[in-house]
Amino acid sequence: MRALVHTAPFKFELRDVPVPTPRENEVRIRVQAVGICGSDVHGYTGTTGRRIPPIVMGHEASGVVDSVGAAVGNVTPGERVTFDSTVYCNECPACRQGRVNLCQTRKIVGVSTPTFRAEGAMAEYVVVPSWIVHKLPAAVSFEEAAMIEPAGVGMHAARITPIDVNDVAIVVGAGQIGLLTMQAARIKGAGTLVVMDVKEDRLAFAKKMGAGVTINSAEGDPAEALRQAIGRPDADVVFEAVGLEATVAMSIRLTKLGGNLTLIGNVTPKIQVNLQEIISREVTIRGSAAIAGEYPACLNYIAQGRLQVKPLVSRILPLSEGQASFDALHHGEPGLMKILLRP
Repeated sequence: MRALVHTAPFKFELRDVPVPTPRENEVRIRVQAVGICGSDVHGYTGTTGRRIPPIVMGHEASGVVDSVGAAVGNVTPGERVTFDSTVYCNECPACRQGRVNLCQTRKIVGVSTPTFRAEGAMAEYVVVPSWIVHKLPAAVSFEEAAMIEPAGVGMHAARITPIDVNDVAIVVGAGQIGLLTMQAARIKGAGTLVVMDVKEDRLAFAKKMGAGVTINSAEGDPAEALRQAIGRPDADVVFEAVGLEATVAMSIRLTKLGGNLTLIGNVTPKIQVNLQEIISREVTIRGSAAIAGEYPACLNYIAQGRLQVKPLVSRILPLSEGQASFDALHHGEPGLMKILLRP
């Protein structure tokens, strides 16, 4: 089969590799669409230690079941499916509590580290455990299903954050995760959706995607801009979807007294924060990691038209365009949001 193999920092090769054989509890999927995640783009630079070559990346994908192991009973060949990006054990304390994203032995599809390697879906076929596979509703396309993983990240962040009916919710960062989180907050009941970014093209797109208020946080005081827009300088809940020290500090300041701040972005491993500001204002800060059972809800919301993912897809290209696609995303080509590859 053809596979896009990451061979060195910034380098890919389209190779012929053996078709993987599913073990008794695994499913082999003929991939129809696979997304390039931001973490893949960071990984191909060779700086993260989580895409050690050679590796086939790709954890955002959909396809058709091609073959199943002898012990698999939840799906059959020919069914349209997607799969969770996290391979969890179903046995540790976190898994037994339903917090599969915190599994003590979790692995991520399409990731290689010094301790594990799990080949991904930037290939004609991918093999995954049967328990992370989800069937697609008839109304959900392969392209939409390849967006379920980032949609699930946003939905998880909204689900674990206390949002009351008609709350003001700010999303800092108008990338794909930020815009999907914005939609998830709306589904959960937020009344006023505010998106902040430093790029005008992304703010304009956020407006088209349903943001009630957009603010360029690089132009003046964002709290004052918020006051002028909605009559108050803060929000009930804030989602930080960038992961930089400056944006986290701004998010803390924009969270109301006793409010909730959820951190999703993790570009910068370590940051400094104003501890007194957090304590004296009694801000609750939580991290949001990956997905913990939100796939069925996301599939349902997409099928109903309540969660829009198609507008986030900028290009759909053949697997042979993988190298150029990674390069374009890494260079930050204007207006480029999401690229899907078709093996």
